[in-house]
Amino acid sequence: MKRTALLLATLSLPAFAHAGEIWVTNEKDDTISVIDTDKLEVVRTIETGERPRGITFNSDYTRVYICASDSDTVQVMDPKTGEILHDLPSGEDPEQFVLAPDDKHLWIANENDAVTTVVDVDTRAVVGQIDVGIEPEGMAISPDGKIVITTSETTNMAHWIDADTKKIFANTLVDSRPRHAEFAKSGTELWVSAEIGGTVTVFDVATQKEKKKIRFEIKGVNSDLIQPVGFEFTPDNKTVFIALGPANHVAVVNADTFEVEGYVLVGRRVWHMAFSPDHKKLFTTNGVSGDVTVIDVATREPVKSIKVGRFPWGAAMRP
Repeated sequence: MKRTALLLATLSLPAFAHAGEIWVTNEKDDTISVIDTDKLEVVRTIETGERPRGITFNSDYTRVYICASDSDTVQVMDPKTGEILHDLPSGEDPEQFVLAPDDKHLWIANENDAVTTVVDVDTRAVVGQIDVGIEPEGMAISPDGKIVITTSETTNMAHWIDADTKKIFANTLVDSRPRHAEFAKSGTELWVSAEIGGTVTVFDVATQKEKKKIRFEIKGVNSDLIQPVGFEFTPDNKTVFIALGPANHVAVVNADTFEVEGYVLVGRRVWHMAFSPDHKKLFTTNGVSGDVTVIDVATREPVKSIKVGRFPWGAAMRP
């Protein structure tokens, strides 16, 4: 599909059920764009603190947490009203975070402080700070809540943290500038993207040993533009969609064989993604083009481009 058609035209869309919302943080506008997953349009724009990036909901979707990076805080918002209820102490320059499965602790990567901060969301108190590598960014937590991962961009490591003791028990090298991490296969695998390295590394969680390194090649795209960042697994853990940054494509990878099955053309500088509630559509944040691409998961084709704020970064689903 030509880019002009992708950006300017709406193609025929299949009928999707289970409409929900995709919340998109806009770095340069200090706002969140709320997209209706049925109408495929922005239905609300909500003001935030300075430079919102990471965004996540609690398990019952009654609270949304926002990394306001240049405000040096995590904001807690009522998603129904858009009201900011209070701020949480986060350390300096929070970029990404992860909420524990029990909704009690928020684990925050502080890029400028080289620490991971742990905040009790009920008492609003810092209950731990763990020294990690330089420029921490990616955060992940195992399904059982026992292992937390912080990736450090400059140190090129994934740090394995015991959630109970709040101590690092392993460090594993990855390729240059790791950005995002996710547990997969019921917590038996850890996937880490390396932006400058151009790879995604898969680790065996039991041993912390490298299991596979995935590389990408797109015809007509220079290899230095292929920069993996955010990624999302389908519910069955069979397929993973990986944003490739300035390559302006999303890779589709078989999570069992680790083979790249194809690429989807999206907007410029794709960062992160979120599925619709029924997982039939995938929404990508495209920072430079200031839009969100909607991908039909079944056909693996882009079906619409939705204009949002300037430099969209994070994405989270609300049913």
